Amino acid sequence: MEKVYGVIFKEGGKSANFKSELAIDDGTNVIVNTDKGLQFAKVLNIVEEPIEDEDNEIVRIASEEDYEKYLANLKDADIALKKSADLVKSMGLKMRFASASYNFDRSQLILNFTADERIDFRELAKKLAGIYHTRIELHQIGARDKARVISGIGICGKKLCCSNFLKQIDGISMSMAKNQNLSLNPSKINGCCGRLLCCLAYEDKEYLECSQGMPTVGSQMTTEKGVGIVQSVDILNRKCTVVIDGNKEEILIDDCQE
Repeated sequence: MEKVYGVIFKEGGKSANFKSELAIDDGTNVIVNTDKGLQFAKVLNIVEEPIEDEDNEIVRIASEEDYEKYLANLKDADIALKKSADLVKSMGLKMRFASASYNFDRSQLILNFTADERIDFRELAKKLAGIYHTRIELHQIGARDKARVISGIGICGKKLCCSNFLKQIDGISMSMAKNQNLSLNPSKINGCCGRLLCCLAYEDKEYLECSQGMPTVGSQMTTEKGVGIVQSVDILNRKCTVVIDGNKEEILIDDCQE
């Protein structure tokens, strides 16, 4: 009976679904068929989700020989990354490599890089193909994608969301930070990639709903205790601090609106 398994290609990476008629235990290394050829992966668990790509199939359970080949591919990809960086420097190309990886059968070497502008890398690809005798794929990625590939620890102390569980990165805007009444200091609202934190989008809808009818800081507000100036607001708890005749008063907005 065909089952669907969630697998990962690197520790802590995002999972993808692959089908198989084999009975496979969690934590088992397998060889899977992808649009980039054969890949080495690890089974996480059986899932109930449907297959996104019908070609996603587990070919076999990995052998000890397969594992040794996988480790060799990792080592050689790291060497290729350093060699490619040296080659780019000698050619005067303004690009910075983020990662390199072989697929399992080494029929493809994928190199991800960042650059401030579009790069004509056709000559570079020819030279790399001549060195490594395999198909070369060069992908220009953005700052967010670089963080996803390299990974790291966010200001929250946990692994970056983009490299952990986010399947796609939606647009993040400065208005989200403003909606949440956050300081617009870049060191507070930017992630490791230098772009706005992905997590700003997680509670944006809730903040928008809770902010309905809330006063703004510095505005005048009439309360049961008199007229004052709003000093601060607590959006999620729907309350604010108002200075009335030099005294600070905590006001619940919903009580004022009843």
